[in-house]
Amino acid sequence: MAVVNTDGTDKDATKLRIAFTLVVSGIECITGTVGSGFITAVYGAKWVRAKRLPIGDCILLLLSFSRLLLQFWMMLENIYNLLFPLIYNQNTVYLLFRVTIMFLNYANLWFATWLNVFYCLRIANFTHPLFFMMKRKILALLPWLVRLSVLFSICFSIPLCNNVFNVYVNSSISVPSSNSTEKTIVSETNMSKLTFFYNLGILIPLVMFIQASTLLILSLKRHILHMEGHATSSRDPSMEAHVGAIKSTSYFLILYIFNAVALFLSLSNIFHIYSPWNILCKFVMAAYPAGHSLQLILGNPGMRRAWKQFYHRVRLFLRRQTL
Repeated sequence: MAVVNTDGTDKDATKLRIAFTLVVSGIECITGTVGSGFITAVYGAKWVRAKRLPIGDCILLLLSFSRLLLQFWMMLENIYNLLFPLIYNQNTVYLLFRVTIMFLNYANLWFATWLNVFYCLRIANFTHPLFFMMKRKILALLPWLVRLSVLFSICFSIPLCNNVFNVYVNSSISVPSSNSTEKTIVSETNMSKLTFFYNLGILIPLVMFIQASTLLILSLKRHILHMEGHATSSRDPSMEAHVGAIKSTSYFLILYIFNAVALFLSLSNIFHIYSPWNILCKFVMAAYPAGHSLQLILGNPGMRRAWKQFYHRVRLFLRRQTL
């Protein structure tokens, strides 16, 4: 349960923390928006030109676009939460922010999971008939599975509307020895329901993500043993593809675990709104989509080339403006 007093106590310290939180999370949001927006623009333009996209590019487009929405929504929530607490803590508004951020987090995790599954099926090299059958069927069904995951995200978010998050604002109370009044905002979370639905929503995609990553690691191990037996060069393309995919999935997994813990703590309302721990949770949540978007650009040779071209054009444009 979190309690917030909207009186004039410690105004200077509160204003400083609000400004610090908005500046740092704003920088993270802008960084992530540039990264996600760039990926969305590149694959969106490719989709417009070709009228269709390969399934891997389509998942990347959906992932980057959902990241854009998540970053905008988190920044909007921070602004309302910190600057307009009386509006933010109305039950309807409060519930809208909480449920929407859960839906976007679920959708992000699902899209990242399908991207990892796609990499695994395209890169991993197993001779077992079951793997070949799974590879053929999943790749054929992947467009439908991606659509289905959006429906799953909605289904896991909707139960959070039912008596999980509650907020109360009491009437104005006079402050003794002062001409001011205060309003006390009490935010309560049903922890048993939140824990159940939160874990239920992330369990299936997270298990799938870890399984796909494990298959990639096992495939890399087999490939290394094969290379040692045949004295193959260490710069083998399959080896580089394995290592690149494993680095990408490991980076995402680390970011997501930190984000999942921070998001759960933030939703549970165990910290005061202006406490350092609550502010840290906001920073971690904003760093997750920004960090993974940048990693997707740096880890993809095609995206790196497109970024260098974009950066070069921006520099030329700025140089011409200054002349």
